[in-house]
Amino acid sequence: MSSSLRFDRGHTDDLMAFLMASPSPYHAVATAAARLEKAGFRQVEETAAWDGTTGGKYVLRGGAIVAWYVPEGAGAHTPFRIAGAHTDSPNLRVKPLPDTGAYGWRQIAVEVYGGTLLNTWLDRDLGLAGRISLRDGSDRLVSIDRPLLRVPQLAVHLDRSANTDGLKLDRQKHMQPIWGLGDVEEGDLIRFVAEEAGVDAEDITGWDLMPHPVEPPAYLGRDRELLAGPRMDNLLSVHAATAALAAVAGQPDSELPYIPVMAAFDHEENGSQSDTGADGPLLGTVLERSVFARGGNYEDRARAFAGTVCLSSDTGHAIHPNYAERHDPTHHPVVNGGPILKVNVNMRYATDGSGRSVFGAACEKAGVPWQTFVSNNAMPCGTTIGPITAARHGIKTVDIGVAILSMHSARELCGADDPYLLANALAAFLTG
Repeated sequence: MSSSLRFDRGHTDDLMAFLMASPSPYHAVATAAARLEKAGFRQVEETAAWDGTTGGKYVLRGGAIVAWYVPEGAGAHTPFRIAGAHTDSPNLRVKPLPDTGAYGWRQIAVEVYGGTLLNTWLDRDLGLAGRISLRDGSDRLVSIDRPLLRVPQLAVHLDRSANTDGLKLDRQKHMQPIWGLGDVEEGDLIRFVAEEAGVDAEDITGWDLMPHPVEPPAYLGRDRELLAGPRMDNLLSVHAATAALAAVAGQPDSELPYIPVMAAFDHEENGSQSDTGADGPLLGTVLERSVFARGGNYEDRARAFAGTVCLSSDTGHAIHPNYAERHDPTHHPVVNGGPILKVNVNMRYATDGSGRSVFGAACEKAGVPWQTFVSNNAMPCGTTIGPITAARHGIKTVDIGVAILSMHSARELCGADDPYLLANALAAFLTG
């Protein structure tokens, strides 16, 4: 496979920079878009008329991005190859009335988003990021990337059973961060955010803000063979898909029998049901408009979709050395063992036998090892955007990803080699 991806730690170094630049879904899509712009892609507005020109294009909507590259000679019925992912991670989100506190402590009211491992947010230095909506109808990204908030844990002297009976956290009472001392003042947080953003507080009419750990990603282990960092579920896949799409767009058009696509959605962690989620119409609308802009009709659309394949890339569970009994006894994905094929016959993952063949062929083409993940029969299986994409659009979909530990923690762990193995597999898949 010819591509600009480097088969070394340079890709993982770049992932670390991507994670730091993307403390919220809105930042993640902006960071991905900036990288695609450097590769020659241009943004198209959903409210504008689209043309059938060739080259790279992308659409931004909130915390979602869909990007595609139309090679010279592509017909209206040319199928798509889609690398799918999601931009959101389980975390804490600021409530509409954020200013709270008691006993001389000023706090921020937050709501728990997704299946967060609550204890991993305790006693961490947290910044604040997201977007603010202004009176003129525009949005602005905000990132306060310094220690600002902290969710303090109760001292063991006041909870002697914490290490014996387990830590018990009330999502409402125990997860509100502190950020200062003094009396609670209504509007205080938004005035502070406005000052940081360089706008007037009176001009802020809405916000989507969330705390984030400010500790940077880091290599870990004697030989630095591991990577610890935030939001790897699932910005690791967003970064890999962005790199893969940029790489294949730089190849000769004659080597692209499909139209390569990268689709990264918001709100996967709470069911994908939003206008920017995988269960919304965004992907289907973009693909259809691409067909129609190239002079196609409904018949061309049906033909293109029938030949389309999506690799839904999300993190999965590596075998945990301290909890091996929680895994399937015959399927033990390991870190740095290459991307995983995720299988569940009850369609919590969309993979079937023919999908396995597609993924296996891409890995073979890229020279990348791969593994299989199956849940223990006695354990409930998670799900992804894969089944949603398959059912909503009638597109063959295969669920894959990278095996990690500490999924849904504020700080997760993967193999340092796996991110670029995934990116090379995706690049091979996108080129067919």
